[in-house]
Amino acid sequence: MTRENTKNLTISAMFFALGIVLPFLIGQIPAIGKMLSPMHIPVLFCGLIVGWKYGLIVGFLLPLVRSVLFGMPALFPNATGMAFELGTYGFVIALVYSRFPRKNTMAVYISLITAMLAGRIVWGIAQVIMLGVTGGAFTFQAFITIAFVNSIPAIILQLILIPVVMASLDKAGIVCFTS
Repeated sequence: MTRENTKNLTISAMFFALGIVLPFLIGQIPAIGKMLSPMHIPVLFCGLIVGWKYGLIVGFLLPLVRSVLFGMPALFPNATGMAFELGTYGFVIALVYSRFPRKNTMAVYISLITAMLAGRIVWGIAQVIMLGVTGGAFTFQAFITIAFVNSIPAIILQLILIPVVMASLDKAGIVCFTS
């Protein structure tokens, strides 16, 4: 294993651990914890900082492991749907971000918004399939309400926090923007 692989694996493990612990810190009031989507944030950072392979793996495994360890979120359909959503977040944010020749705040915003949309669409598809198999229904109205309306606080938090932290990491020399 190369030094770079070891570094990426270590950083990914840190983001995975944050994803396990952060819901405890935010989720003491369940309504607030659910509104802020605390597992999403470490996955998005993992994709941006370490890359698509690690972002995908951390994103996919995080809700499943957290469900098995603590029973929250419920394994089916919540954690299973979130596995596809968060895996997509980690994959898409890294893939889009890597395509920008200049790694700057605008690149972070575009990558973040693209990942948030793609992840929510994949989550919706997963919900339709899972609930369809079990005889349940997942309407377009339910998709819009859960994926977008109920998620407004999390979306705002992510749109503020992630670019600010990435710019701070750039300033500290931890990640490197080219402008």
